[in-house]
Amino acid sequence: MAMYKEIIRLGQIEIRFLLDEGDTDGRLTMFEFLVPPGARVPAPHYHEYIDEVIYGLEGVLTFTVDGKRIELGPGDHCFVPCGAVHHFLNAGQEPTRALSVITPGRIGLAYFRDMAALLAGGAPDPAAIAQVMLHHGLVVVPANA
Repeated sequence: MAMYKEIIRLGQIEIRFLLDEGDTDGRLTMFEFLVPPGARVPAPHYHEYIDEVIYGLEGVLTFTVDGKRIELGPGDHCFVPCGAVHHFLNAGQEPTRALSVITPGRIGLAYFRDMAALLAGGAPDPAAIAQVMLHHGLVVVPANA
């Protein structure tokens, strides 16, 4: 059983930190994320400064990366390069669990703590969410873009 550094809940999604930027001198962050069926997920966005790799552990998570749909099951992986518009969802009937590695480690505990604080107040303001995301180098892409 993994020993998690910290567990953060963002609505129905659970983020389980294994390594944060402080553990790696800012080189990377690594966390598991659990997404129940039909959970509310982040809007399509891109990262200004980082690359991300996602590795499927349980269930099937559907990613869209620059318009390409990727079904991520156990043992599958997906690379999200800096600047690639992406989002994910769990359209299945089972919970999913995936491992994310972000390099450099610029999106870590601070981002997820800020988002958790924002979401704790109930119905979040989309503009406030976009502002927190932008502060941490994530840019929301408008639906009509």
